[in-house]
Amino acid sequence: MSDTPDEAPATLTPRYIQANGLEFAYLEVPPASGAAEAPLVLVLHGFPDTAWSFAPLLHELAASGYHAVAPFTRGYAPTEIPEDGDYSLETLGQDVLALIEHFGADRAFIVGHDWGAVMTYAAAALRPDRVRAIVTAAVPHLRRFLLRPSRAQLAASHYMFKFQLPVWPERRIREDDFAWLVNLARSWSPGWIPDDDYLIPMKANYAEPGRLKAALGYYRAIPAMFFKKVAWQFLLQPTQVPACVIRGEHDGCILDSSFSDSEHLFSAGYEPVRMAGIGHFMNLEAPDAFAKHVLEFLARH
Repeated sequence: MSDTPDEAPATLTPRYIQANGLEFAYLEVPPASGAAEAPLVLVLHGFPDTAWSFAPLLHELAASGYHAVAPFTRGYAPTEIPEDGDYSLETLGQDVLALIEHFGADRAFIVGHDWGAVMTYAAAALRPDRVRAIVTAAVPHLRRFLLRPSRAQLAASHYMFKFQLPVWPERRIREDDFAWLVNLARSWSPGWIPDDDYLIPMKANYAEPGRLKAALGYYRAIPAMFFKKVAWQFLLQPTQVPACVIRGEHDGCILDSSFSDSEHLFSAGYEPVRMAGIGHFMNLEAPDAFAKHVLEFLARH
């Protein structure tokens, strides 16, 4: 497994646990109060990020009295790559539930961005009794996104279709020091310029053998989902826990319009937040504003 990036925040070091049949690495910041019963908040990264992108939020959560944990999701270094190549939505949701159980919480808050948001929706759908409330960023409810995409959204999601191809994505993404991937991320957040704190851990992950294939495995598992009973029985049904859904006005990945007409998909409370002038990576573009939205919502639940 890879070493911790030299540029990573010195106060955080990955730790390791077994959950849902895999060895997961995670970053953890205990509550500043030291309270043993502090509410657990799992913070889940997306593509092409790693858990390091949420280090600032972990500290904000801990300062507010939460037990903050950000796992490196399955396949992302230094978490183990699953031998069976299983990246189904059900399995991703079960990963989250297994992590909640490991940390000894009856219920937990979940904050997820991009694929982390997908995992958040999945966990809440499978076991709403284990989830206090959720904050999802940059992804609308799965039923809205997967079953009712607009033509504009389909065009914006061109990369998802390209990722279904064999070999080409892996070769193209690695070229020129991951220039294609960096440019893709910048197109998703037009006003944001990734710095070394973001780029070094991200590139280090994909430079490891098998890591890029693992990340693409999330996308390649999507078509099979439509043929699974569990998707229609749980994953695509209305969310049964309180939810805050944050979107960026200028998101070039998941368009602002893709979040419309979603209220009926949240049966326990729905709080939409639209961050003006912000793109896909709102937690990195406007970390203070993003943390404020998260903390205010969690405090209400």
